[in-house]
Amino acid sequence: MILTRSRILDEISKKTILIEPFREECLGPNSYDLHLGRYLLTYTQRMLDARIKNEMEEMTIPPDGFILFPGILYLGVTEEYIESHNHVPFLEGITSAARLGIYVNPCSGKGSIGHCNTWTLEINTIHPVRVYHGMPIAQILFFKTEGEVDTPYSKLKTAKYNARSIKPLESMMWKNKF
Repeated sequence: MILTRSRILDEISKKTILIEPFREECLGPNSYDLHLGRYLLTYTQRMLDARIKNEMEEMTIPPDGFILFPGILYLGVTEEYIESHNHVPFLEGITSAARLGIYVNPCSGKGSIGHCNTWTLEINTIHPVRVYHGMPIAQILFFKTEGEVDTPYSKLKTAKYNARSIKPLESMMWKNKF
């Protein structure tokens, strides 16, 4: 079950959901619009290796925007810091960005109960497009769950993405044993 606007506001007042900064005009009937943060990362090599820490280049989006090009995976970040203590957060792209050919990868959109961070966005484009810091880029929904959560994500010893960050976080696959 997806939480509605009024229920999201109730959960914010109970502190089971935190959105910083929170702007009520960004809250829709059942989702909250998220905005593109200031930083982007790209891999410096074309061939990546899942067992190693791959080199990254960091870019800052200037006031006049930054052009994203097809064929390059960009890691962006949301301006908003989110905590979800009793609900499953679900991030997805927004129609307005998709209609410009900007796609936020949906496979990483399902968060865990206990997620406490900004969201790293895997961004691809179909054609060159200029993006801006602070533009709407995605939306977050919250799903009600059933059953007790014995260990939220923020308390898992195996969690790799817990450090609060205003920058995108690279893949930490290399920390896995395989």
